[in-house]
Amino acid sequence: MVSDGKTARQIFEDVMANPARTKFGFGERLAIVNIDFQNAYTRIDRYKTAYETDPRQIEYVNTISALARKKGMPVIWTHVAYADDASDAGVWGTRTDTPDSLQNIKYDSDRHAFDERCEILPGDTVYTKRMPSPFFETPLQSLLVWHKVDTVIITGGSTSGCVRAGAVDSLSRGYRTIVPIECCADKHESYHFANLTDLQLKYADVEPVQTVIDWLEGRPDA
Repeated sequence: MVSDGKTARQIFEDVMANPARTKFGFGERLAIVNIDFQNAYTRIDRYKTAYETDPRQIEYVNTISALARKKGMPVIWTHVAYADDASDAGVWGTRTDTPDSLQNIKYDSDRHAFDERCEILPGDTVYTKRMPSPFFETPLQSLLVWHKVDTVIITGGSTSGCVRAGAVDSLSRGYRTIVPIECCADKHESYHFANLTDLQLKYADVEPVQTVIDWLEGRPDA
């Protein structure tokens, strides 16, 4: 195991500076999968479970989501909530039991609600998930098949949790997977950059959001 004293950010920058790294690239049709832009995780002014990496994250997500809609490509939003007795949280909900605990995000609560800064339109797909990956026991796979999607853009949080889980599941299902850097966030820069590095090396193309914008702008309107 290498131990060279570099920070997670420095290692990420070194990996991203490698021009020879082969990319999965874009296919023909993409879907934007926006993971857990709910108050529990975005409102740092309200909840200690929330986090912010790039203050323009939601703005960028709104931009690429609007472009995808214009091109006739699907936009999906997920958020997390559990039954009153937390019986659907499984073992994931057993480590703590405080007002801030995961399993205590209840349906129709403020913690469950999407951040009001998110521009969610009636034609978007919205669903509640219960585990990290947006693919796990959800309609996402069949929706992507129906729309003939071959490329999945994953945004949201946390980078080390649900974004990573979604990217691994996306690649495992045969999708070209892209994570726009400015569109994901985590509690600590160590977790954030360490996981972006691992995603870039193994499971996804980690790209500036402008790369996604440029690709979408180059596609014909629906």
